[in-house]
Amino acid sequence: MFGRTFWGTVDPWNEMERLRREMNRLFSSFPMFPELRVAPGYPAMNVWTNEEGAVVTAELPGIDPEELDISVIENTLTLSGERKPLELKEGEVYHRRERGYGKFTRSFQLPFNVDANNVQAVYEKGVLRINLPRAEADKPRKIAVKAA
Repeated sequence: MFGRTFWGTVDPWNEMERLRREMNRLFSSFPMFPELRVAPGYPAMNVWTNEEGAVVTAELPGIDPEELDISVIENTLTLSGERKPLELKEGEVYHRRERGYGKFTRSFQLPFNVDANNVQAVYEKGVLRINLPRAEADKPRKIAVKAA
């Protein structure tokens, strides 16, 4: 460990990433900073695209779909909501508590503008599916070549 040099066998960016992971691990173990203990990237999402648009799926178990807010501005999708904590009855105490709660927001950019008037969202079995059609102006067009 002590004999490594930054410009020899070790990539400095890998070392910075390792330091970041260690700092995150250190701060997440402090109970006095509960606001720092946020689940990374909640909700888990998958995104795929084709010529017609994009599809986004998000895992949101136990969330009332009426409480979700989905917005699309040009090529940016924002999903926000809140997972409420389970209220325990009198005399009940948690033995283990792994499921997080609280407000969340996820935003990301798509590689094209979206036709916001035709976005559809369906929530089924704890999974939200959002269909984001590509704006007509951003769809690829086939150009006919004329012979001279």
